[in-house]
Amino acid sequence: MAEEGALGMGPSGVFLGTFTPRLDDKGRLILPAKFRPRLSTGLVSTRGLDRCIFVFPIDEFHLIHDRLRRAPLENKGARDYLRGFLAYASDEVPDRQGRIPISPALRTYAGIDRDVAVIGLGSRVEIWNADAWSEYLGQTEKDYAETAREVVDYL
Repeated sequence: MAEEGALGMGPSGVFLGTFTPRLDDKGRLILPAKFRPRLSTGLVSTRGLDRCIFVFPIDEFHLIHDRLRRAPLENKGARDYLRGFLAYASDEVPDRQGRIPISPALRTYAGIDRDVAVIGLGSRVEIWNADAWSEYLGQTEKDYAETAREVVDYL
């Protein structure tokens, strides 16, 4: 498994860095070694945004689900989002080698065949088609500084 700028879990316990493993012939992903301790007791993978897969530690998933279930049932947007989010969800416990299966439905959704980018994003991990991740980075690079001013206001 190739690792680029491998940071893994920082001292604060957040997911950090970008890793570039490959799925095996059975559609399993070997999690980056530095992510495994936080995910070893269980995780949920599901449909993310921007055609990626979200991976949450099980406790983080419970917090998100709790927020989502409070949405009013009469709100069509909330129902639609919850259906998409939970219908794709799969709870897993990594095996001894740190592998997790990626369901065929999630692989299709994210356009993943073999090469992936695994991105640490604080409280979650994202799994991308490697080419889609590169393309995304290219598209967003020019707006990075402006977005930082709008979102974080630390510049």
